Formats: sequence, C-alpha cells, structure tokens
Amino acid sequence: MAAETPDSYVIVGAGVFGASTALHLIRKYPNASVTLVDRNAFDAPTKVAASWDWNKVVRSDYNDIVYTSMGLEAREIWSNDPLWSPFYHESGIYWISATGFAQQVLDNFKKLGVKADLYSLSVDEARKQYDGIFDTADYTNIKEVLINKSSGWAAAKDVLQRVLEEAIKLGVKYVAAEVQTLEFDTDGNCTGVKTSTGQSIGASRIILSTGAFTPKLLVESDPKRTELHAGGRIIAAAVTEATSRLGDNVSPKFYNGPVCIQEVPPERGASNGAVPHPQDKMVKFWGQWIFKNTQTHSSGLEFSMPPQQADYAQWDVPKALQDDVRFANPCIFGEQGKDFPMDQFRICWEALTPSEDFIISPHPASKNLYIATCGSFHGWKFFPILGKYVVQMLEQTLDKSLQDKWAWDRELPATHDNVMWPKKELRDLAKAT
Repeated sequence: MAAETPDSYVIVGAGVFGASTALHLIRKYPNASVTLVDRNAFDAPTKVAASWDWNKVVRSDYNDIVYTSMGLEAREIWSNDPLWSPFYHESGIYWISATGFAQQVLDNFKKLGVKADLYSLSVDEARKQYDGIFDTADYTNIKEVLINKSSGWAAAKDVLQRVLEEAIKLGVKYVAAEVQTLEFDTDGNCTGVKTSTGQSIGASRIILSTGAFTPKLLVESDPKRTELHAGGRIIAAAVTEATSRLGDNVSPKFYNGPVCIQEVPPERGASNGAVPHPQDKMVKFWGQWIFKNTQTHSSGLEFSMPPQQADYAQWDVPKALQDDVRFANPCIFGEQGKDFPMDQFRICWEALTPSEDFIISPHPASKNLYIATCGSFHGWKFFPILGKYVVQMLEQTLDKSLQDKWAWDRELPATHDNVMWPKKELRDLAKAT
C-alpha cells in the first residue's frame, strides 16, 4: 500500500538535489503534490545548473569516511539499477596527490570492510598503467598514485534528463519559471515562491535546491531579515571546464581511459582533471582555479553570486580561465597531449560551504522552508541517493550525525588554508584577458 502524506511540496531547482528529491518523494508518496520549478525548460539543450554537464566523476575515494560510505552506496545503484546503470561507465580513476590521500582512502575502505579493485603504486609503476597515457604527467613531489578501478564517470546531462522524465512520469509537475523570491505569511513562515512573471506557487513545504543562486534568492526574498540569509554558510563559486574533441587523429586510449585527478602543482588550487567521453571521442578537462563573483546587491550587502545573465554567462569564458583549463592538459598527459585541442569552454557555478559538506536541513528562521543544496564540487556522484536523505530530513528520521553534518547552523571552519575556497574574483580574471 502506498504511503500517504498530507503535505504538498515545491522544490526549486532541477539539478541533482532537486531532481533526486522529487523522484524519491513521488516514489514514496505517489499521491503527493510535488512541483519542481526550474528556470530552464524541461527539454532545454543547455542548463545553468552545475548538474548539467557532459560527464561527471563517480567515485568513493574520500578521506571523509562518511562520503566514502555514501559513495559506495551510490555506486551500487549506478552499477545495478536500470534507471541509472545505462549512464555509468566504470573506467577507473587515476589520482595523483602528494597529500597522503591514497593511504587515507585505503584505510577507509578497510574500516568499512569493503573489497574493491583499489591500490596505490609507485610513480614508476603507475606510469605503465593504462597503456602509458599518463607516462609524461607531472609527478613533482609525488610518491604514490591511487588507482581505483571500481570508480568511473557518468553521462551527466543525459542521466539528469532521464531522471526528470521518470519523476514526471510518476506524477511530479515540472514548471519552467524563474523564481524571484520566496513568499511568507505574517509570522514569517514560508508559504511558496513568486516567479519573475508574478505567478505564486504555494505548498506546505518549500525546498530550495538552488545551488549557487541560493544566497541571492534568500537576500532578495527579504533583504532586512538577516537571519534568513546564507551569510558565511554558502558561497557561489565556479570552476572552468572545456571539451577536447580528439576525433580519429588521436589514439582511442586517451578517450577510452580512466578519469584522472591531478593535484600538481598544489599552489594553483585543489585539482585539475580529465574525464573520458568515448561516445564523442573526447576528453573533458577542468581547471584548478576556483573563483567567485563578489557584487554589491541592491540592498547594500556584498556577496558572491552568479552573473546576472539568464545563462550565468557560462559560455563567456575569459582567456585567463581558458588558459587555466589548458594548463591541465600538460599536467595530465604531458608531451603526449601537446596537440589536443580545446574547443568548448564553460564556467560551472556551484554552491560551496566552508567544510565542503552539503546543507540538507530545515531553515531555522522560517517554518516550512528547507535547504537541500551545496554540492561543494563533489555532490553530483550521489545523485541516486541524495533524495533519500532529503526525504529523511523532511520526515525527521535523518541520522543525528548527518543532521549535525549537514545542518544550516553548524560550526564553520576557517577558510584561509582551504584550497577549495575561492580567492580569485571573476572581474579580475576578466581584466587579465
């Protein structure tokens, strides 16, 4: 017998947090009213969400054992569930890190009692792997390389579209509209959202899965109500990516190989990387620079937000950022990649927290308002299971340790030594062009 709920739901944002939540809600409560609102049309060829992409990494390699466990949980679904498995490719991951990361990952797998095709190799041995495609990578100060053959990648935009189709088929209502503000009753409780055309969409529970737009949406909903605002909890941050369409003139081993995550040189930022995409005979690269776009809001508040353009100006990539992505190629493929082209650049905006943890939490300043966002540049891989945890949060059955980890109000670590925290400004990078 289907579960019943008296609640109605409006989910704002149809990226992985929003789409996964919609799917899990409608599966558990098939008679519920679930409305998914997104600024992009359901079948738009491109979308501003960080979740829309050519491909994304799927891995369980973490120094945080909570995310290791979740990654393994998600991998089971990626590998075996017919909704997800057509889009998952277990290519393996080749991870170049000088931080002792390999041993931390091995220890986590051991603690969890998980057997996987996972091991570390000396640099000399690692160079020989995968037909030598990383033989001339930059291994400065590297002692060992982590290889996990039970990780890989997924076709991001394709699986996102398929999950939305499934949710709609099961009864989710999809509304293409730009949400301008939240709506509140006289007690400050959230009652719905208002779109840019003036339409009000109400429900008994409002869930924000709005990614990098979240800080701006909260301020615009009530500029004077500071307890509603994100403050230092969330920053809109971005990274640049590009496709390298290799075609028939390059050995297929490069676009049929594993994901590579490269942390050299560390002074540039967290990592750059490459993800294969055999269907199009291409590799997607991403750069090491994570940056922000600090602006003065009409309220006088200053915070980072995506550019004002409807598409976040995601295809308008300054030369300095194009060069940052190009820098990834020699770091990963060395001399072998010297002639690889870069043909399509994109800026990917994401919601980042100081701890790099998600926010899956009631908003304490407004009853009926919930936050489920902040992928923090690693949340995509959990797409199949994110909605499960959001539903648990809504039902107040989420494990206490996860409630604390993903709470709206939690202790925020310092960011001055955090390589993920953006230091560069978009405007300065544009001037450097």
